[in-house]
Amino acid sequence: MSQSVMYPGSPSKPSRPIIEVKPHSTLDDVYGIIVGVLFVVIGIVLLHAAGLLTGGVAGIALLTSYSTGVSVGTLFMMINVPFFLFGYFFMGARFTIKSLAGSAMIMGLLKVMPFVLVIDRVHPAVAALGGGTFCGMGILALARHGAGVGGTGIVTLWLQKQYNINAGRTQIMIDSVILALALLLVAPHLVAWSALSAVAMSGMVMAWHRAGRYFGS
Repeated sequence: MSQSVMYPGSPSKPSRPIIEVKPHSTLDDVYGIIVGVLFVVIGIVLLHAAGLLTGGVAGIALLTSYSTGVSVGTLFMMINVPFFLFGYFFMGARFTIKSLAGSAMIMGLLKVMPFVLVIDRVHPAVAALGGGTFCGMGILALARHGAGVGGTGIVTLWLQKQYNINAGRTQIMIDSVILALALLLVAPHLVAWSALSAVAMSGMVMAWHRAGRYFGS
């Protein structure tokens, strides 16, 4: 619902419409978080099938998995622990509980995926663009419903909330460090494709997670 108001002394010149903002219901949040989780998991599966990385905690988990053999899901949750503590103290209990729930679902689905979704062949370009975009969409959906995937995403969301520093730009800088470290373990051409996936992921957040662009809460 919206209505127009007039500038003082200028009855013929309407101001910007006043928009009635309705916060998300609990059901909205549950559905939005589930959708976000599915996007992130499918993105990670695509990237893993091509031997690629991405940014954020998912990228760290993938990189560590390649070098240790530990499952991505287990590493994803372990790496997240200190970031969840940060989220609790600086973003609040509600945000942290939602993020924990989302990350637990991601971990669970990543453990199930090898039994229900097996990708035998995918070109690195498709994996990079598709996987990165899926992960970005998932992160965006979670952020819209007051949650994060954990890890560096919590820090970037806090920086945007606290200092209005665009989360996507911060994520790109963090991802650059992760991908530079990946050169020690992953072939350079795969790191190059991984960089494309990180740009696709951060680009989604940079383009769409901006103050004033979205009116839900």
